[in-house]
Amino acid sequence: MRYSPDIYKHLENATEILRSGGTILYPTDTIWGLGCDACNPKGVEKISALKDRDVHKHYIVLVADLAMLYRYVEYVPDIAENLVQEANKPLTLIYPSGINLAPGVVAEDGSVAIRIPNHDFCQSLIRRLKRPLLSTSANISGTTAPAVFEDIDKALLKKVDWVAPSFLQGGSTGKPSSIIRVGRQNEVEIIRH
Repeated sequence: MRYSPDIYKHLENATEILRSGGTILYPTDTIWGLGCDACNPKGVEKISALKDRDVHKHYIVLVADLAMLYRYVEYVPDIAENLVQEANKPLTLIYPSGINLAPGVVAEDGSVAIRIPNHDFCQSLIRRLKRPLLSTSANISGTTAPAVFEDIDKALLKKVDWVAPSFLQGGSTGKPSSIIRVGRQNEVEIIRH
């Protein structure tokens, strides 16, 4: 994707902050997200503190493509690849065994929720970082997730290390993704439709 020089500057700034364990607020294919490098414990701790979130609740991880997915999941059931390739709307899959991610990203049972976003800026950011992004809604735990940039709590905007410009919102649906749990034997459980 070709961007204006301005966009490249934003991508570079966000990437530097992510690499240093910082937090960002950025657009995805669903809603605006709070994020960090999903492999960096410092960033994950900062996100949990920003959201005032229970440490037993886990996050979604965004990867660029199936090749990146395989680096962070021990086993990908056959059905998972089919679901990802056939999805016609944002789809998060919960895999049985996450690996190579920071503490707090993988659930106590070893599972991890991962999505491949269909959003140009988000994709470019992940590819530039060369690591997955932790992603969570841009709100304090227990409050309504904002559908658009303008609805994000102003106090939260001041607490993150980098905020994407609102003009990058294009491509976000304003709705959360569907979530499906996949099992080692190709079992499927719909968590959120």
